[in-house]
Amino acid sequence: MKIFKFIALLIAILSIVIFIYGSFMKNYIDYYQGKDPKMNIKEYFNGPIKAWGIVQDWRGRVVRQFDIKMVGTWDGDIGTLREQFYYYDGQTQERIWTIKKLDNGDYEGAASDIIGTAIGREKGNTAQWAYIMDLEVDQRMFRIKFDDWMWLMNDGVLINRSYLKKFGMTVAELTIFMKKE
Repeated sequence: MKIFKFIALLIAILSIVIFIYGSFMKNYIDYYQGKDPKMNIKEYFNGPIKAWGIVQDWRGRVVRQFDIKMVGTWDGDIGTLREQFYYYDGQTQERIWTIKKLDNGDYEGAASDIIGTAIGREKGNTAQWAYIMDLEVDQRMFRIKFDDWMWLMNDGVLINRSYLKKFGMTVAELTIFMKKE
């Protein structure tokens, strides 16, 4: 009986911690309203971009490094972003995004490994994307929620931080530095 009470108490404490973390530690895009330089997804992701990135596990250890070559094109409010990943372990990967600017100023995105539709917003110097991706890790497939943040810097530099979540908990983080060519 004591073990049951201990487990119940542990679950209650863990639930409270997750609730507090999820409620009060969130990053809200409206905070960045009025910050410069102004983010414009259509402008930034038009033309060639070079990028460098790392993936960190839940402990903060770098578990993957990669370079990316991107090229974006737009026809009105419909864009195509071609990403070619070059991982330091020799693996390569291609992702082709179709991005649509909506009438309300938000964005929708789709790619072959994205489940449903990615939703993007921009405010001030920041863009935020939310989407779900099937991600292969060690020959196993995981359905991961991405909380993707981008901050535009001076001189064509963009910093991208993605929080990869499973069951509401961050299981990995992705950092990418981009530079327009």
